[in-house]
Amino acid sequence: MAKIHNLGFPRIGPNRELKQSLESYWSGDIDASELDKQTETLRLNNLKAQENLDYVPVGDFSLYDHILDTSFLLGNIPLRFREQGISELDQYFLAARGASDQSNCCAAASEMTKWFDTNYHYIVPEINTNTSFALNSKKLLDEVRQARAQGFEPKPVVVGPLSYLYLASSTDQTDKLQHLDTLIPLYIKLFNQLAANGVEWVQVDEPILATDLCGQWKMAFKYTYEKLKQGNCKLLLTSYFGDLRDNLTTVAGLPVAGLHIDALANPEDADQLMATLAPDQVLSLGVIDGRNVWRAQTQALVEWLSPYAQQLGPRLWLAPNCSLLHVPYSVEAEQNLTHTLTHKLAFAVQKLDELVVLRSELNNPQINIKSPKQLHRNGHTGHNQALLDSDNSRYARRSTFVTRREAQRHKLQLPVLPTTTIGSFPQTSEIRRARAAFKQENLSASDYQDFIERQIRDCIEIQEELGLDVLVHGEAERNDMVEYFGNLLEGVAVTQFGWVQSYGSRCVKPPLIYNQVRRREAMTVAWARYAQSLTDKPVKGMLTGPVTLLNWSFVRNDIALNEVAEQLALAIREEVQDLERAGIRIIQVDEAALREGLPLREADKAQYMTWALNAFKLATAGVADDTQIHTHMCYSEFSDIIDEIIKMDADVITIETARSHLTLLEAFKSCGYPNDIGPGVYDIHSPACPSKAQISDLIHKLSNLLPLEALWINPDCGLKTRTWPEARAALSNMVEAAKACRQALVNNQIQDSEGSVTVTASPSL
Repeated sequence: MAKIHNLGFPRIGPNRELKQSLESYWSGDIDASELDKQTETLRLNNLKAQENLDYVPVGDFSLYDHILDTSFLLGNIPLRFREQGISELDQYFLAARGASDQSNCCAAASEMTKWFDTNYHYIVPEINTNTSFALNSKKLLDEVRQARAQGFEPKPVVVGPLSYLYLASSTDQTDKLQHLDTLIPLYIKLFNQLAANGVEWVQVDEPILATDLCGQWKMAFKYTYEKLKQGNCKLLLTSYFGDLRDNLTTVAGLPVAGLHIDALANPEDADQLMATLAPDQVLSLGVIDGRNVWRAQTQALVEWLSPYAQQLGPRLWLAPNCSLLHVPYSVEAEQNLTHTLTHKLAFAVQKLDELVVLRSELNNPQINIKSPKQLHRNGHTGHNQALLDSDNSRYARRSTFVTRREAQRHKLQLPVLPTTTIGSFPQTSEIRRARAAFKQENLSASDYQDFIERQIRDCIEIQEELGLDVLVHGEAERNDMVEYFGNLLEGVAVTQFGWVQSYGSRCVKPPLIYNQVRRREAMTVAWARYAQSLTDKPVKGMLTGPVTLLNWSFVRNDIALNEVAEQLALAIREEVQDLERAGIRIIQVDEAALREGLPLREADKAQYMTWALNAFKLATAGVADDTQIHTHMCYSEFSDIIDEIIKMDADVITIETARSHLTLLEAFKSCGYPNDIGPGVYDIHSPACPSKAQISDLIHKLSNLLPLEALWINPDCGLKTRTWPEARAALSNMVEAAKACRQALVNNQIQDSEGSVTVTASPSL
């Protein structure tokens, strides 16, 4: 009989209980003991939600991030955190978030970046020649014992040594594989400890098997798993986020007790592995989509899987294709969606129910075998001709950037090193209460409008007081940069409780794109027009780009993504043009998730980038030369898409670089990026307040990397998660640092990219 298991479960709880616990601890409202008590309850509830599985994952629950957990499991804690004289728990949060006071600013948070092609962020491990490791397995062993005490068969989940090293940042350019011989004995020791606690199977996640690996890393897999077979546990080598392709032969020869693959990515991988399985080897097929929320075709799955079940019996395991971390908790709580739509959805709990159905149905021998091709995730892999015509004039601005830049400088009259923010300002409890009251019809439309206008007025006044050059309206009316637009677009639905973790306590509610997308009416124009009426300084119109709306939504899986991207682009294009007609001369169209959607395989990237770039350009190209288009991108590796970023032809791009210590800018410097750029000068994800001196020093460094006349000064992301005191203090230091650097220009203390100063006593572009 086939067995069913799960690779990982949502950590946040059905109603974001983890978020509430974490933020209570960070604010000092609860202590470490109470945090442990509350999160233990969450872990145990997660186990109960998976009680019908043959094996339940243990170790998938995390207080912040599972890669950061792995660093602490392996004792890889940077010295700057260990030197603080604080508990291991607070070291953990210090690594994730940085310090909240000036005294600990030296303990800068670790770099954070996207987890493969998802909207989840992981904390990047730091390694160098002097890195040492030491196993710290108490937390995992305690969780195993707790699960067994509750009557569950635990399957511990650990990140494999190769993926851990591959995803790490080598701070001194050391070959990361040189640490392999140090790590392998620790993993063997861990497996033996787990076996001593009654563990039979360990899930070893190696998601890099879904990427292009060079020969050195492929050889490292053979070397590593030959060594790891010395451990006393059975290892389930686990790959996800894509098919194996050229890594299949590497995987097939490894001496592991079982293999898990993403069978939805390419069902033929299962056939090829079947032919190579050892007589006692388990094959786990990921057949339930852990990245989307639409119900599985369970009958078609049964028909496809029947031959595997008949041949393998209990050696066939079934699971989601990846961790259910990437989908919401349960559909049961949803009340506002239509009955028809609700019954098409499967969140984490329902996906486990689907596994139970599959296990039961596969015992029925009366099955007609059908082709698995219908099971491909067409919404992720299929394409039509939408946005693939590279010569379409709709995608081009009227003039070159050089011409536009002069028109914009004449129109906007901004100083050198102009200061701005990315868009959002703190979402206070007062704002959240008013929005909820309006949504529940306890606050009238006119009263709500008056409330939002007061928030906008206050936000504009604060920015003028701080001395920012380009202002924003603060986005008080928006709960989220994607969900807000999901509420206003036709063909898109928004859930009540469909929360998904993005990082730490940060959760988002991805909209559901279930039909053709259209703009019903203007979505942001009234707020932007009102904000601009309050000031003589330019106010940015703030929009989310079509590719980000797409990548941060759950798209119906039977339609091509590029088709939906075109529909979204046309809707945003209408909004951009309406903002321009309303007198808004700077419009920011955020594409925070452009890089995130890039396929993991080099062979698949060109087609994605073609339609993704065309979607952005279709949304933004229909404006006059003197209307300035900005875009923003989140933590990403930009070097492999820098040519495509240039093709976006945004007048100004702002990026998150603070945590990476400006290393991400090397790609922009080496290619001679031609347009204007705003590298984030401080990390908004940390409560730490940067000093004026720190930001001034950073601006000096930026001036040596990029043309001075192209630089903008801004935080590295929106400020919605910060408090007003934090935002005021950091922005004040940022503005003062920019002013000081302008004065230094006058005094010939900073040279421009050509080695000479070209500005006057009133530096202006």
